[in-house]
Amino acid sequence: METMKYIFVTGGVISGLGKGITASSIGRLLKSRGLKVTAVKIDPYLNIDAGTMNPFEHGEVFVLEDGAEADLDLGNYERYLDINLKKDHNITTGKVYRAVIEKERAGEYLGKTVQIIPHITNEIKHRIKSVAEASGADVCIVELGGTVGDIESMPFLEAVRQMNSEMGKGRNCLFVHTTLVPVMGTVGEPKTKPTQHSVKELRSIGIQPDIIVARSTKPLEYAIRRKISLFCDVALEAVVSTPDAKSIYEVPIILEEQGLTDYILGRLGIDAPEKDLVEWREFLDRILYSHESVTIAVVGKYTDLADAYLSHLEAFHHAGAELKTRVDIRYFDSELIEKNGIPNELACCNGILIPGGFGSRGIEGKIQTARFAREKGIPFLGVCLGFQIATIEIARNILGLAGANSTEIAPDCRSPVIDILPEQKGVMTKGGTMRLGSQKVLVKEGSIAHRLYGTTEIMERHRHRYEVNPEFITELEGAGWTFTGRSDDGVKMEMGELKGHPFYVASQFHPEFKSRPQRPSPLHLGLVKAALESKKAMENHRAGF
Repeated sequence: METMKYIFVTGGVISGLGKGITASSIGRLLKSRGLKVTAVKIDPYLNIDAGTMNPFEHGEVFVLEDGAEADLDLGNYERYLDINLKKDHNITTGKVYRAVIEKERAGEYLGKTVQIIPHITNEIKHRIKSVAEASGADVCIVELGGTVGDIESMPFLEAVRQMNSEMGKGRNCLFVHTTLVPVMGTVGEPKTKPTQHSVKELRSIGIQPDIIVARSTKPLEYAIRRKISLFCDVALEAVVSTPDAKSIYEVPIILEEQGLTDYILGRLGIDAPEKDLVEWREFLDRILYSHESVTIAVVGKYTDLADAYLSHLEAFHHAGAELKTRVDIRYFDSELIEKNGIPNELACCNGILIPGGFGSRGIEGKIQTARFAREKGIPFLGVCLGFQIATIEIARNILGLAGANSTEIAPDCRSPVIDILPEQKGVMTKGGTMRLGSQKVLVKEGSIAHRLYGTTEIMERHRHRYEVNPEFITELEGAGWTFTGRSDDGVKMEMGELKGHPFYVASQFHPEFKSRPQRPSPLHLGLVKAALESKKAMENHRAGF
């Protein structure tokens, strides 16, 4: 394909309509037709990246191969498209303005007044095109974060409007607008006015949507789609209904069954072979129609916001599909455990995950949870901070090291079994300064990790400032906490396994970030399998077998 094709995905009415899932699903459908697809996420905030943002502000921080701390939608792109993205695939207002200001200071705009148009918009266009061209893709999907009408989004919308004009209006660019069709009143009447007003706002900017993806609780009837088509000047076949789905992985199928892929290919003038969604359908069936089930407890401090642990949630879905097992997630607030002790509901779970995190809030509750899983033989997975928590708990309660802790939590503790990375001691700034991105890990032969990964060398993504203190390694291993994964120089401890426990495994890295629908994270797969075996053993015991 000679000319790059662009699909711009915008959103209207309210946030949280699933633009990221829509963009990812379209990408998956195009990939199923043999096209190479890449994706870009635009976030109109002034932060350079998502690294310093609270999960309550923005959900989880997704880490890319090159160490970029990005919006969680990039995780969706990677999972649906089965590709690895880089930092330039996440464009923020902060990145754009910093680049323009640096150019101005360097004298690149001498004699000119630097303005939103053309300098900011030119920088935006340059970044989108550079990423697309470097990827070698046939189609680049660009999701514009925020809602049409937001002040923050205006320069980005103007930039993509210009791209459409510059590239032959309507030939190489296509606009997909996601919107809401709410159901009002006891009669359950769908209302199209929010969609009409949202499209009107978009058109006032100079953008006419080619496709409307209408979110609703139920499939839209023909009359409603016809009304949207008429009032929004969009072809009837391009008004696509996306009702609430049982799984986000069902969305590509919903879109495909309404002919969206063929419509997009036709509008962009792309010839592509017939669809091939067999593997995706099989994966979806294993999620929706599993015969077995397990319950996994997630113990953290952001339990009121599932998006804070989104990649873990998806990794469990991938693992469950592989094992034809439904994975039910129950969230437990570590602060409440710290205050009230282990709840009875936790004891009913088949496995426990302590995910990553920062800060002291709820730490002692997590330590109590790790001890509970260890002593009760409950399958356990600790990730990043969870790995450090497991180490602290073993140091305290098996080794008997009074005051064992992390210097992040207690800088002057008597037994700093977790300490700051040496290269981090002089770092004063917060953004983009942790040990980030893909790093080589050497896996010990004969370990559980070796069995799960099937190799002695792996690459996994990291996001941390603290590590196991080398001074305590010998003691910890003597207590049965075996370090089965190490950095390629042998200095940093990357994985631990507890001897004599059915499944008590932890990693300093984040395996959830590389989990894929057809290739689940080995550690999450291991936890779900161990949880299933534990559940069956308990059921057999109760039955008297």
